[in-house]
Amino acid sequence: MSKDKEIDRSEVVTARAIELNNYDEEPIHAPDSIQPHGMVFALEEPQLKIILVSNNSLEFLGLHPRELLSKKLKDLFGSEQIKAIETYLAEDFDSISPRKISLHIHNKKAIFDGIIHRSNGIVILELEPTQSSEEGSFFRFHDLVKGSMNKMQNASNLSELCQVVVQEIRKISGFDRVMAYRFDSEGVGKVIAEERSDKLISYLGLHFPAIDLPKEARRLFTLNWLRFIPDVNAQPVELVSTPNSVISQPLDLSFSVLRSVSPCHVEYLNNMGVAASMSISLIKEKKLWGLIACHHSSPKYVSYEMRTACEFLGQAMSLELAAKEENEDIDYKMKLTSIQAKLVEAIAHTNNFAEGLVQNPSNLLDLVGARGAAVYLDGNLALIGQTPQETEIQELVNWIATHSSAETFSHSTSEQVPVQNDIVFQTDSLPQIYPAAEQFKDVASGVLALTIAKLHKNYLLWFRPEIIQTVKWGGNPDQPVGVKREDSLHLSPRKSFELWQETVRLKSLPWKQWEIKAALELRNSIAGMALRKADELSKINAELERSNAELDAFTYIASHDLKEPLRGIHNYSSFLLEDYAEVLDEDGIAKLKTLVQLTQRMENLIESLLYYSRLGRAELLLQPVDLDDLVKNHVLDVLAITQHESGVDIRIPRPLPTINCDRILVRELFSNLISNAIKYNDKSEKWVEIGFLDEESPTSLMSKEERRSQPCLIFYVKDNGIGIRQKHQESIFRIFKRLHPRNKYGGGTGAGLTIAKKIVERHDGKIWVKSTYGKGSTFYFTLSS
Repeated sequence: MSKDKEIDRSEVVTARAIELNNYDEEPIHAPDSIQPHGMVFALEEPQLKIILVSNNSLEFLGLHPRELLSKKLKDLFGSEQIKAIETYLAEDFDSISPRKISLHIHNKKAIFDGIIHRSNGIVILELEPTQSSEEGSFFRFHDLVKGSMNKMQNASNLSELCQVVVQEIRKISGFDRVMAYRFDSEGVGKVIAEERSDKLISYLGLHFPAIDLPKEARRLFTLNWLRFIPDVNAQPVELVSTPNSVISQPLDLSFSVLRSVSPCHVEYLNNMGVAASMSISLIKEKKLWGLIACHHSSPKYVSYEMRTACEFLGQAMSLELAAKEENEDIDYKMKLTSIQAKLVEAIAHTNNFAEGLVQNPSNLLDLVGARGAAVYLDGNLALIGQTPQETEIQELVNWIATHSSAETFSHSTSEQVPVQNDIVFQTDSLPQIYPAAEQFKDVASGVLALTIAKLHKNYLLWFRPEIIQTVKWGGNPDQPVGVKREDSLHLSPRKSFELWQETVRLKSLPWKQWEIKAALELRNSIAGMALRKADELSKINAELERSNAELDAFTYIASHDLKEPLRGIHNYSSFLLEDYAEVLDEDGIAKLKTLVQLTQRMENLIESLLYYSRLGRAELLLQPVDLDDLVKNHVLDVLAITQHESGVDIRIPRPLPTINCDRILVRELFSNLISNAIKYNDKSEKWVEIGFLDEESPTSLMSKEERRSQPCLIFYVKDNGIGIRQKHQESIFRIFKRLHPRNKYGGGTGAGLTIAKKIVERHDGKIWVKSTYGKGSTFYFTLSS
């Protein structure tokens, strides 16, 4: 790479300007090579045939790769070893399963640490030579970690825990430097604990840009607890595979212990003066919280057992992270809880939450450590302390309301803060994402906003002023890491890691997790009180309450009194078909099949009814439906089977149209109306007519205003039955309303017309009846969906 003075600066890419995707393009998970301190086999199951081997087998096994390829592992290992490996593979083991493997090479016994895992259906076996046998390994491990665990348990806070862990890992591993990193929400790492040799300069408190650990590397650290590089400059060993191998592309070594090192990372470590490294992942809630980084100035091998002990301490620390973070600033958290209780009490004694919040301004500000606050309720603003102007706040609220996506609704460069989308917005650098905020940076470089009611744009906002800060970096984050050459980008890590201080502007102090939590709990309390008040107001609408109670009662009956016997009928009918089909005649089998179909259909209708009665706002399955086919082939055919009456004249004057509707519900609608027309008819010659009226038809029984606001076809089901008295024509749509004894006109639950009305309303339609007692009825309905 050319010297800086020879480079066109417009072509230089800095660490903070570069897109992480440029680094992520390097396939570090599949380098097609391994580190030379061990060897690797790729095996094809079930025979464990060797289809790939590292090109250093001669060094470890005395056999050239070509002598091993296409052989079976049993040709190399003893039967006891093979059986143990097959047992591991048959079990549901973790991503990596280690074990001791011994081989006799040139009449000498060689012991290896064997690591087994799978990659895309391929078994990978890695071997590292070791001097220790499996005997006594538990006690050696216990001796390594016992004292360390006791010290970790006695750590009173997060800072002390981190310091204990780095001290103990350095004691076990012997590295020159051991550091604990913590990542913020943007991936910037900060050294929060360090144990080092006196000859080294301290990195404690330094920040390292996110590009130092690209996204793909973070993924691998999340998958693997430990990464070990004993010699940064060791020559990688290539992987050799059989011709026409089932491995069609570079082998995925994401879980590999021996995976070779990215050239860019090698250069990075060399620039840092590191010849050997070991990194242990710190995982919290399945996310990479930080790293324990171990560095040595010369090549250094650490045995697999010692690495396992260090990994164990890292896992133990990961389990402690949540508890230790919870204990941070415990006195401050208790103070916030007390302030929150005072605010809730004040709100409870006022007509609206805004009045209660502003009664004692200091409480509202102290809840989150803010300098200013704004309560935005139904377009009205109440301001407390140091805030932007009213117009600036209104514009900010509008911006927040339209930028409530996952990417923008949590923007912080400090801590990893759990947020709920569309509820809380927080940032300590508002001018960076909302440039207009630079005009009021002195009062609102940081914003914490709660959505109380998004529909009405009711928000609670807190503000923090700009605080000019000095950030210490491990090297200049703006130092070039890449140079554009024609259409490519040549990446190269920073050369220097010496202390570099940066003055940061347009930022406030960051919002802490417990401050955001306190704000969210206040919001939940406000929501709870609002719900209680809404419950009180709901008593005014007594008729709606009664209707809902009736619907709930029907739902209960449908779900319990109908479904249980229905399932019994369905099951016993199925049993009869299965067990007695040979003794039944063809007509009996057909009837049983019909019975099964009918019970299944009724089960489906009940489930649909339950769904729509409880979830009235659920989406309809709208689709073009040929009503002529639906009525003739799906409604009337079923009614012909279920209705005992015969000789009913079904009239359809003209083919019914195709409309956009929910097929299942509209089938139920026609079925209910037609079956009622047949059932409630005492004439010797019965007829039912099914049709529709043109929307401009003069016989339409809707007013001009209704037709104008609801331009749709009017369908009808007409009969010459018993008719309905005028005084009952409104009440018949009430649930369980019956005009006749249950043993008359075939019985029934009285829910049919209620269901029909519900279906019509779900399609934004209307249903009504015109009837002459003793002569017949006509049910009209519209479907607007």
